[in-house]
Amino acid sequence: MKLIGAGLPRTGTLSQKVALEMLGLGPCYHMVNVLGDLSQAARWRQVVDGSLSAAEVLEGHPVTIDWPAGPYYEQLLEAYPDAKVLLSARAPDTWAKSMGDTVQHVRHSTGLHGHMSAARACIDPAWREFQLMIGELWQLSGLPEEADLTPASLAAAFERYNDEVKKNVPADRLLVWSAAEGWEPLCAFLELPVPDGPFPHVNDSKEFVERIVDGALATIQQHRAAA
Repeated sequence: MKLIGAGLPRTGTLSQKVALEMLGLGPCYHMVNVLGDLSQAARWRQVVDGSLSAAEVLEGHPVTIDWPAGPYYEQLLEAYPDAKVLLSARAPDTWAKSMGDTVQHVRHSTGLHGHMSAARACIDPAWREFQLMIGELWQLSGLPEEADLTPASLAAAFERYNDEVKKNVPADRLLVWSAAEGWEPLCAFLELPVPDGPFPHVNDSKEFVERIVDGALATIQQHRAAA
């Protein structure tokens, strides 16, 4: 593995996946891999119980960004001692709002796509595994549970998590970077030439919500048709 993405979701990670693959570092493992193949969720749950390693699940991927691999950055550093680490940054308050509008609803079954996700989990065992995986990743990342969850507590947890990464990763192997900074810092860190084209920007909030809602609707319709 060449690059380990330690950053939390909602930090422009889908844009990062596209960018890294444009740089020739793909295939890049990202949450969309799990959404495209829900059997992956059960494998990540095995990483939690220790029956699989993160490196085993990521075999064949020279780069990983976002959950589910992010919280396992230390384990991956041990497995790949020459790899570099990317910590994707964002202002804590805007990150908390983005997380609150997306992943938080799936974690706590609130909001439209949270309710749709919960409904799908009742009839789709693979999706149930995905929901459980999200809960485990939430806890592994030190994010607040529902009783203590506010935008401020979520933003504070984001800062704590990032501080831990900075403390745990050698400075010469770590880049703290925002997609808004564009190609130059990323390419300098990776020792790669800067592409001629603009840095890609993908609306991953919209992508996330659409995948949750559309997937739930399709599964519910299939279940009704089969009943």
